[in-house]
This record gives sequence, structure tokens and C-alpha cells, in this order.
Amino acid sequence: MDAHDPATETFVAHRNLLFTVAYEMLGSAADAEDVLQETWLRWVKVDLAEVTDRRAYLVRITTRQALNRLRTMSRRREAYVGPWLPEPLLTAPDVAEDAELAESVSMAMMLVLETLSPTERAVFVLREAFDVGYEEIAAAVDKTPAAVRQIAHRARRHVDARRPRATVSPGQTRAVLESFRRALETGDLQGLLDVLAPDAVLMSDGGGVRQAAVRPIVSADKVARFIMGGAAKNRWPVALTPTLVNGSPALLAHQGEELDGVFAISVVEGRIAGLYYVRNPEKLTRVASETALTRE
Repeated sequence: MDAHDPATETFVAHRNLLFTVAYEMLGSAADAEDVLQETWLRWVKVDLAEVTDRRAYLVRITTRQALNRLRTMSRRREAYVGPWLPEPLLTAPDVAEDAELAESVSMAMMLVLETLSPTERAVFVLREAFDVGYEEIAAAVDKTPAAVRQIAHRARRHVDARRPRATVSPGQTRAVLESFRRALETGDLQGLLDVLAPDAVLMSDGGGVRQAAVRPIVSADKVARFIMGGAAKNRWPVALTPTLVNGSPALLAHQGEELDGVFAISVVEGRIAGLYYVRNPEKLTRVASETALTRE
């Protein structure tokens, strides 16, 4: 790249935005980076004199490439061993301070987005997370503005029926997570039961590489006994370090010097409703240094 070339300057200026768009559509940082590479290769061939809004044009290219990738990924997901969880990203405090951005990249929301069709997901992400106009979304997904409005309405209704019922502050999440950490590190079964919602769900992603539950575990009792049973057999980490992942408080779990996984949670009425544990080593490469996410 020539840093002083207009195409390069524009791409670099909007790179974090483009990555965020691609990541929210795909749930995978590795695939989002591939999409950005494909976007760049197409962008450098564009006659900039013909482009009235460079930012919008780049978002359009990124969306189209992410849609192509998403359709390919759906076939890969079918062969995935056990539950699939989004790739966790170490994020800066400014992401947590932007409530809308933090919710849109949270583990809970990313899993809800997995239940949308590729086009519904693209429309929802562009409209709800980035406030892109219907005309521009229509150009990105190759639909009419009227069709996009219908898709947006259907996707919003679908997501609203499945998203967390109330907004929880980072401070509340941090307090619940600290209770969870203390119970896990001390082997306090009752303390663990107290911090879990009655219908809590544990999803663990080992990707067929590391041991994990092959399907979601439901109910506080079953989740707590699974975790404590694993700890008793020395399969669970003993050192849990608070951090920020995907804009929310989370825990890095270590076995000695080795990173074993990342715990993220969703909280409802002061208890853990969703517990997400990513152990797949291929998904743990973005928690060593911060990834910049933005809606601007």
C-alpha cells in the first residue's frame, strides 16, 4: 500500500469500521480479515472520480464480500464439532462505553444473529448497528428498498423475540462475573448455583480440538455440576483473569501459563442466563491484544 495514495488513505481511515461490519456479519475475526483483503483488492480497481461517498461505497463492497463468505461458512458450520461460538475479541474500554456497539458485538447478540438468514443478518446489522439508509442497504444486498424494509422489519422482530430482555450495565455484569469467578476458584457449588439463573445455558466450543460439551447444557443444576465435575477431574482452569471481551466483562482462563479459554456471560435479573466458554485454540488468537471496533 502507498500510504499517500487516495484509495489507501480512504481504506485505512475506514478500516476499523469495515472490520466491525464484517465481524458482526460473520462472527469470525479471521474471516472478517479475509473479507477486508477482498474488499481492498476490489477497492483499488475503483475509479474514485466516480464515487460520491467513499465510506458508503466501501461498506457496500464489504457487505457483499461478507455475504458471499457467510453463505460459504454456513456449510462449514454444519460440519463443526459441537456448539459454534463467535470468535472472542479483546476490546478497549471505549467499546464497553458505547452501549449500542457493546450489545451488537456481545456473545449473546452474535448468537441471536446466527439464527437469521445471510441477507436478514446483513440488513439487520447495517440498519440497526450502523444506521445505514434503506437505499444504501438495497444497493449492498441487491434488493429493492421496499424489500429491504420488509426484511429489516422481519429481522428486527425475530431478534427482539430472542435478545436479552433488559440492558445490563458493565458494572452489574462485572459483579456477577466476580461471584462466578470466586465460586469456581473455591469450588463453592452453592455459590455457583446462586449466581446461575434457573434456566441457565452453558455453551462450550472446543471445535473438536479441545474437550467441550457436544451440545448446550440447560438448567442451573446441570451447568453447575458439569463445571464442578470438570474441575474435580482437573479439566477446568484454576486461574481466572478479568478482562473485556466483545465490549463486555469476561474472564481469561489459564492452566498454568497456557490460555485454556475465554468465559463470557449474559446476565438477566442479576444472574447468569448464558455462559459461553470458547476453548477452540483457533478462536483464541485475538485475546492477546485489543481489536479496534467502531460504528463510525
